[in-house]
Amino acid sequence: MEQVRVRFAPSPTGPLHIGGARSALFNFLLARKFGGSLILRVEDTDLERSSRESEENIMASLRWLGIDWDEGPDKGGPYAPYRQTERLDIYRQYVDRLLAAGHGYCCYCTEEELEAERQELMARGDLPRYLGKCRDLTPGERQELERQGRRPVIRFRVPEGRTVTVDDMVRGQVSFETDGIGDFVIVKSDGIPTYNFAVVVDDAAMRVSHVIRAEEHLSNTPRQLLIYQALGLPVPRFAHISLILGKDRTKMSKRHGATSVVQYQELGYLPEALVNFLALLGWAPEGEQEIFGMDELIKEFSLERVAKNPAVFDMDKLDWINGYYIRMTPVERLAEMAIPHLQAAGHVPVDVTLETRRKVEQVVAAVQRYLTHMSQITEFAPLFFADEVEIDPEAAEVLGEEQVPRVLELFREKLTAAEALEPDGVKALLKSITKELKIGGRQVFMPVRAAVTGQVHGPELHDIIPILGRERVLNRVNAALGKM
Repeated sequence: MEQVRVRFAPSPTGPLHIGGARSALFNFLLARKFGGSLILRVEDTDLERSSRESEENIMASLRWLGIDWDEGPDKGGPYAPYRQTERLDIYRQYVDRLLAAGHGYCCYCTEEELEAERQELMARGDLPRYLGKCRDLTPGERQELERQGRRPVIRFRVPEGRTVTVDDMVRGQVSFETDGIGDFVIVKSDGIPTYNFAVVVDDAAMRVSHVIRAEEHLSNTPRQLLIYQALGLPVPRFAHISLILGKDRTKMSKRHGATSVVQYQELGYLPEALVNFLALLGWAPEGEQEIFGMDELIKEFSLERVAKNPAVFDMDKLDWINGYYIRMTPVERLAEMAIPHLQAAGHVPVDVTLETRRKVEQVVAAVQRYLTHMSQITEFAPLFFADEVEIDPEAAEVLGEEQVPRVLELFREKLTAAEALEPDGVKALLKSITKELKIGGRQVFMPVRAAVTGQVHGPELHDIIPILGRERVLNRVNAALGKM
């Protein structure tokens, strides 16, 4: 394959969207697989909405995901600058070339005139487009319009009666008729280039070999191909990856769950799990394997196995993948992720001592297999950090059984006498109660669990009791006995 140079070019108008993260990931995987380069280019020509804060947030999200780039605004590179607002002089040179060759012209139409034209076309059942009112203005007509104070935009002169075919690596050949496009704006009246123009200049100047982006950009591609042809620039390979839909098959939105990478980070998802999940949105590996580390993804990824059909963002599958990674992750790292959630819920102080950190690690180890993301730690926190527990209806029913007072009293007696609390010792203690009282294990374990945790389901008792400590467990048992 030719030298691979790809780019991820976000608009810094908000956090990194899940769809953008997947595009960045696919570009990264292709670049790394073939020893190529990934360019980070900031498309900040939306002056009102763009911000450096959003730019920094996007870069932070990419780094968190493990997606690194070779050239960009923070790293420089041979084709700097990498922010579009810093490349205006470059765009001007290409605009002048188009104007000189007759491929572009000044348009003085007002918004009101354009809207009236649009409404007229729609009323006739025609596709709304610019009909070329200013295509052939004389110098005198242009002078008069400028005297009136009209500031022109620059439009691209779309050739009539032609077919533009996009040779797409995912979708095959897709054709568009130029008569349905209309002369489009390439430079706004304030001198800022539009997306379709700037992206062509940048991709050509930066020697981009492959453009991997979302399907929604496919309709822009014929406009861009016309500009490439008019300027005599080499055309990159295009690959338009499918839309991401919610489980209801509608375009992904907030009602389907979190839509930005930072939200998943804040919820306590692991970056390697999110990367694994995103890779499977529209790309299918050759076998049945579903768990992939980054190195495996780089080795296996190919555009040939990227599907045309929309990808479905299945939260259940993401939770399953993240749960798998949580179970494989050392408790020390998970505890670090859990602490902010426990602090926000008031279970852990701002200043975390070594003792507190050790307890959080024990709690995480006890509930690790029940978690699908780390913010769920707060659902288990009262069990380990509260002085009292609330008895739920199922537990209350268990505590009403005939043998319970004898079980809890003997448990209290043995716990008080125990020299030290550790999992194996707690297991032996509970087993000794079943032997002494000559009753089944359920008749012992369930009442103790109900009294100590307020529930009949959850982490293992032999893990819970050493974490709680003798005093807290005795207090809970005494509270349960006092209510009988």
